[in-house]
Amino acid sequence: MLKIENLSKNFGSFRAVNQINLQIDKGELYGFLGPNGAGKTTTIKMITGLLSPTEGNIYLNGNDVWLNPIESKMNLGYIPDQPFLYDKLTGREFLFFCGGLYNLSKNHIRNKIDGLIDLLKIGSWIDKRTEEYSQGMKQRIVIASAFIHDPKLIIVDEPMIGLDPQSAYIVKRFFTDSVKNGTTIFMSTHSLNVVEEICTRVGIINKGNIIFDDKLEVLRKLKDEKNNNFEELFIKLTNEE
Repeated sequence: MLKIENLSKNFGSFRAVNQINLQIDKGELYGFLGPNGAGKTTTIKMITGLLSPTEGNIYLNGNDVWLNPIESKMNLGYIPDQPFLYDKLTGREFLFFCGGLYNLSKNHIRNKIDGLIDLLKIGSWIDKRTEEYSQGMKQRIVIASAFIHDPKLIIVDEPMIGLDPQSAYIVKRFFTDSVKNGTTIFMSTHSLNVVEEICTRVGIINKGNIIFDDKLEVLRKLKDEKNNNFEELFIKLTNEE
């Protein structure tokens, strides 16, 4: 589904991402971890086409993201760490706007919105201006906008920032249900408990290098072998570099 080959990004003399290789398969919920400044956001921006690589290739469903940018973006949904909405639009109007960007028919958008309202528990807020929304409701609308065109891959950057427990539970359940239905999710996060709870595979990046890439069960086994909790193991792994 997503294949990254020898991907690097330089900013002047500083190498933010160094020759990383990853392969995420269909239906995986991949947790992408790393300390601040490790290269997580830079990697995400290259995958989504917002930042050009210095070296390497990114393939989405067999298509080179940079050689076939339009086709790649049609198969991609992006959920940023801070939800961006147009304050004077209602949630429904914003989702119709997003659906229009993908040339979806009004009937398709209408039906998709009805389903997302139910799955994300948006309720009557869908017809209120987004300037009235809480952080959690804004995030749910942004998540809905990323799923409006049924993308094959969802890129998520810190989805739980500012969410109350109820909103966080709804988002986590929505993600796990989505991967069961064949969607692939690549999720960058600092929340180790979220990774342990919902992810199927885990990658850890530190100083631009991938230092761990395997199934969650392997990380759990490593944690038990070292008699650590996840937080202690993460700190130990990232401090070894």
